[in-house]
Amino acid sequence: MNSSEIRAFSVVASFLFAFSPLFADEAFQFRVESNLKAGVAKVDITPPADTPVVGHVRPTNGVRDPLRAGILLIANEQTQAAIVTVDLIDAPTEMVEMLRDAISQGTGTPPENVLVAASHNHSGPGWVREAAWNRETTAKIGAAAAAAAKEMRPVTIGYGEDRIDFNINRRKVINGRAVVRLNPEGPCDHRVKVLRIDDGRSLEPMAVLMHAVCHPCVFTWGDKLTPPFPGGFPKITADFPGEAQTFVESIYGPKTKTLFLQGCAGDIRPNLPGVPYRCGDEADIKWTGRNLGCAVVRAADRSVVREELSKRKTIYPLKCATSIIELPGKQEKQRCELQALRIGDFLLLTMPGEPMVEYGLQIEQAIADRAIPIVIGYANGSLGYICTAESHQYGGYEPNMSPLLPEAEPVILDELGRLADKVLADVFESFKPTK
Repeated sequence: MNSSEIRAFSVVASFLFAFSPLFADEAFQFRVESNLKAGVAKVDITPPADTPVVGHVRPTNGVRDPLRAGILLIANEQTQAAIVTVDLIDAPTEMVEMLRDAISQGTGTPPENVLVAASHNHSGPGWVREAAWNRETTAKIGAAAAAAAKEMRPVTIGYGEDRIDFNINRRKVINGRAVVRLNPEGPCDHRVKVLRIDDGRSLEPMAVLMHAVCHPCVFTWGDKLTPPFPGGFPKITADFPGEAQTFVESIYGPKTKTLFLQGCAGDIRPNLPGVPYRCGDEADIKWTGRNLGCAVVRAADRSVVREELSKRKTIYPLKCATSIIELPGKQEKQRCELQALRIGDFLLLTMPGEPMVEYGLQIEQAIADRAIPIVIGYANGSLGYICTAESHQYGGYEPNMSPLLPEAEPVILDELGRLADKVLADVFESFKPTK
């Protein structure tokens, strides 16, 4: 080797040494000291290609991308709970009961500690009583949960927020009545909340829970005037939540499993202008799915820089509380299951239908100084639209379709507040002495 070759080799070696951390992230580890353990799994639940889709009913002739279920098991010394997410339109009571039984049998998790949440996907099958696909899906999710239970190990949780720009309110009040209209001035929640669960073995997270607020109806019919699919996208698909999950997993690799939690999206949809809106195409699904996926990755990555790692807890209280109440309905009283799941500083609160975005914002305002609230719709039941009392004054699609009366709003909020008190355990009632 001559002198010029030696100099060139030295320059390359110096470069590789200086930037070796960039090429050695697999070797990066951080210490996890925690009383919380977790295990995660995902499973394909795609139905046969000729299965009818619900939400926006239309003919389909194949599968664009798989529908999946995610299962996250979490436990500390006293409690074990499970979060199940499915790329379906809702989580009807029959499905929730079947999944709770299967997960309880396979993992020992108390059935009442199982949270089942749907993405509200409008391009997948419904849960039809006694269908073979129901039984197959239940068995798959039960087996995946059992596999996750065998892999449970100590973890810590990081938290981050970012934003999406494709969601928009779909109600506008004109001359005292609500009409279907894309309304950029209406209430909307553009935030993405991200829980990153790490075992410390590498820079790739073990699991990522993403929470966003938007109807997954990019690929459904719109105004019937705009090509390419006036009748709706003709394929089974998980819509933008599925695209986002795939994107995040492609960034982190096979170790990472992503789960999507839908927020209060009753009056929020993708911003696809038309008359009043249009069906999406491949460009739109890439935009919405990657927009969400990029926000998730940004938030998740920041949560493992050293300043953020230092904020992670070592002790995670884990508590779950569930109640079933009756709500005032237009025809009859409506059964409603509400759930609160506390994981350390994070408080997951669920509703079984399609709550308007105002519910999430109002609940968060009441809870935010006590915990980090994550308000989830489409979970543990299927109730239809859950509208604010104010929205009933103006009518429109959501209040007209809702089975509930305006008086249901304070009942729901009061009960969720009571459940929050129960799992946060930071409220002690006092009584005046009696004579």
